[in-house]
Amino acid sequence: MTSPEVPRDRIVRAAAALLVEGGREAVSTRAVARAAGVQAPTIYRQFGDMRGLLDAAASYRLAAYLDAQASRAPAADPVDDLRRGWDMQVEFGLTHPAVHGLMYGDPRPDPVPTAARVARDILRHLVTRIAEAGRLRTDVDRAADLVHSACCGVTLTLLRTPVAQRDPVLSTVAREAVVGAVATDTVAARAPRRVDRPVRHAVALRAVLPEVAADLTPAERDLLAEWLDRIVRAAPPS
Repeated sequence: MTSPEVPRDRIVRAAAALLVEGGREAVSTRAVARAAGVQAPTIYRQFGDMRGLLDAAASYRLAAYLDAQASRAPAADPVDDLRRGWDMQVEFGLTHPAVHGLMYGDPRPDPVPTAARVARDILRHLVTRIAEAGRLRTDVDRAADLVHSACCGVTLTLLRTPVAQRDPVLSTVAREAVVGAVATDTVAARAPRRVDRPVRHAVALRAVLPEVAADLTPAERDLLAEWLDRIVRAAPPS
């Protein structure tokens, strides 16, 4: 026998459904209360305000999407995993435009929506895998920022273009350009350009420093991290 669904879960599910079906404007206190079978004060007790409810609804939709993709095993090549992560992010944005808007539509730095933080953490993990393999051309944070901003820009461009007029290869072309800029051993990276191998090794060591520096004192570890960061950031673009 399953336990009855708690009011908070009903409210989140109702808000998420309204968000997907009608966009941000459809998620009103009255509409959510009616769909969830609760009184309006219950919503505010659970979430504080409408921003809190929208944050929870967006996170619910992202979690449901990621859960549906969970059966996919990580690719053997970490760069291919990054490609897949890009494709998933674009697909999610195109199929959930209202959620994408909630995640990335507010230019203020704080508070960052929970769903956006989750997506960012996933991206950073994918980039870190490339760094650990010694194939990242810059530091993890810069690479993650570049991939994130480009992917969001492509998604927004496609969302603002009528479906019939969308360029079917825009995302792929942009993805390969960005992946080639941050990772080695790709088609773009094999083009005639300078590849700074010492920088890649510095990036790789920086990524695994917490694991390999157990015999160093905290001061030594911090100093080594500073040196590695300076090596990476001082390198000219290749």
